[in-house]
Amino acid sequence: QKMASDDPHVRRNAVRHHEMHKKSSAGTGTYSIIFGVAFVWFTTHFGGGFASGAQIYSYYVRFGIWCLIMPALAMLYNGIFFAYGMRFARKHEVYDYRSYNNAFYGKFAPVFSNLFEVLYICVMCVAPAVAFATGGSTLSTLTGLPYLLCTLIIGIFIFIVAIFGTDLVRRVASVLSICIIAGLLIVYIPNIIHGWSAIRATAQQMTTSTQPFGKALYSAFLYGTFQLANIAVFVQHTKVFKKPGDAVKSMGLGFIINALMMTMVCLGIMTVSTSPDMAGTSVPTLLMVQKGIGKGFMTPLISILIILGAVSTAVNMVAAMVKRVSDGLKKRTQSGKNDVSAGTPKAETPDINTRKRISSREIIIALICCLIDFGIAQFGLLTLIQKAYSFLAYLAIPVILVPYIIHMIVTRMDSK
Repeated sequence: QKMASDDPHVRRNAVRHHEMHKKSSAGTGTYSIIFGVAFVWFTTHFGGGFASGAQIYSYYVRFGIWCLIMPALAMLYNGIFFAYGMRFARKHEVYDYRSYNNAFYGKFAPVFSNLFEVLYICVMCVAPAVAFATGGSTLSTLTGLPYLLCTLIIGIFIFIVAIFGTDLVRRVASVLSICIIAGLLIVYIPNIIHGWSAIRATAQQMTTSTQPFGKALYSAFLYGTFQLANIAVFVQHTKVFKKPGDAVKSMGLGFIINALMMTMVCLGIMTVSTSPDMAGTSVPTLLMVQKGIGKGFMTPLISILIILGAVSTAVNMVAAMVKRVSDGLKKRTQSGKNDVSAGTPKAETPDINTRKRISSREIIIALICCLIDFGIAQFGLLTLIQKAYSFLAYLAIPVILVPYIIHMIVTRMDSK
């Protein structure tokens, strides 16, 4: 062994093998991170509205044959902006969205960082309302109960889980997302294969009665623009990247995943988009299943997954809003107490149960949030998706879209 270790040739081979092993391990870790963050984009984009087919129908399928290319264009648009923002976050090491916005907007941060807060609060109000409406519509379609009663049942369930089960939802979020994706594949692929002749007939009909390209493109633009607020969720994940360029690779992979899944949903909905029943449904996926194959098995499967996806989205949003409002009120209260008792510090006795207890203030805030979302949900799922999401897109244009384009030009894609 000593003779071998003294041999320069053996030592060089050993060092070379060690370096290759380190590079291989680093490469494996890098790719797992890139894949992981790409799926963060998909699971953030994906929810009850996506699983129900309502979003895809409202923004793509109803505009005709263009639905086969517009999802990819919208996701390419999103991917470019997300990659740019995430690359900036990793390059400048700003990993929470407030710090990121302050760094990105620079001297204009006092205006645009606060405008972004307003936009994000609007997103946190609209998204749970869409989740209420998605769960209510699905439950109403399944049971025949009135939509109002179904949204009330979903709302009570969301309120209870938001108060007592947020940690559970967080722990099972990844598993739930995988289950929903698997459920979508199980439901859509067989129905697409079974309904391929209907898809071809629909495509031929669409070519003669399709909407103008400009309208379809504008609808895809609105869809991609209201998704831009998700950058607030993504910047926290950029810390795990080995280098800023990994953000571009990750979002490139995310573009492929999202575009393929959206196109799959478009094809599935095309099997029933010309059906007379389509005009009266707000959950196109259920209609597709009921007119396709495996109705007895697939209808309860996809219904449960849609409701679970809607509930998990709403719980996370409501819990985030409760924390935001509660923390703000605490800061004001503490500031007031400090003003009154300035110069007379009071020793605090730590309470080991503080984190485990739910304060009455948090319960009241959660109840108010759920009541507001319940009220907004009464506008109906399709109305919320078509109108409320478009409203968010219009807000995002001056707050995100225009400043980002200017930033890209002035800084030469963050190289200057």
